Amino acid sequence: MSPVIDVHTHMLNNAWFDLLKKHGKPRYTVEEVKGGLRAIHLDGAPFMTPVPAMFDYEMRIRNMNKARIDISIVSLTCPNVYWGGAEVSSRAAKIMNDDMATAQRAYPDRIRWFASLPWQYPALAVKELTRATKAGAVGVMVLANINGEHLTNPRFAPIWKAIDKLALPVLVHPTAPPGVANMQMNEFQLTASLGFTFDTSLAVARMVYDGFFDRHLDLKIIASHGGGALPFLAGRLDQCYDHIPACRVNIAERPSQHLRNVYCDTVVFRQDALNMAVSCFGTDNVLYGSDYPHTIGDPIGCLALVDALPEGVRDKVRSRNAQRIFEL
Repeated sequence: MSPVIDVHTHMLNNAWFDLLKKHGKPRYTVEEVKGGLRAIHLDGAPFMTPVPAMFDYEMRIRNMNKARIDISIVSLTCPNVYWGGAEVSSRAAKIMNDDMATAQRAYPDRIRWFASLPWQYPALAVKELTRATKAGAVGVMVLANINGEHLTNPRFAPIWKAIDKLALPVLVHPTAPPGVANMQMNEFQLTASLGFTFDTSLAVARMVYDGFFDRHLDLKIIASHGGGALPFLAGRLDQCYDHIPACRVNIAERPSQHLRNVYCDTVVFRQDALNMAVSCFGTDNVLYGSDYPHTIGDPIGCLALVDALPEGVRDKVRSRNAQRIFEL
């Protein structure tokens, strides 16, 4: 059986968390939610719940062993470092990148990491990208919106150009979508169940229609949570392309063809959903992910879905696709 590489899994540290609690207000707050846990809220809606395992690499390695995961490519989760001024955001990125670099040195056979960047300050982001890749980052993590700004905003072009030049994989991870307060997503913590998946779907669909993938030929975009709703909606994107002129302004091929340039993970929790993701993105573009240690993460269950795929596909998803794009 081929090894297992987890491309969607998270770590935090206390220094980053303390900065967020001090500088994230008034929009970002940490408050208790039902069940006794404390969650990070955006505009009053809870969207991310830190748990002890996010701060403990020894626990991570033990749980990787239990779940039969060989390598974890760890990343900071939302709200990443997009909530402070230039100095605070840069410091938060350095704190997390340095912490993950230290973890890789401590567990060189088990840990790799995605760099976090202060995207809202492009010049500082490019500077931190250079520093982080020298420290060992194998990719970049970006949220599906940067404080409400879409990823194809021209002011982010220097960052994308720098990442493209390095041919690094980029994990597009959702955060609370713009308008969570208006949509009343505090009720039932709807951000986790629905908001996240549509944040990713909107970001990647915008990239497709924008012509982003024609401009950045060496980028490897990994759309979190099985690509959000995109596998289910790919036909609708094509139908709109065929019948709505505004959808054809920047691209010469149907969106489903562009989606074959996108990667996704396996954090979907149903076999039919994983099968649809494989059909949408292709057998060479699906990568095992667990979402550990989030409260809904499921390393063992997600791997069971992968192992139920046809044999040739299974081994690609377990590790071969990741080995290729991360050069592991």
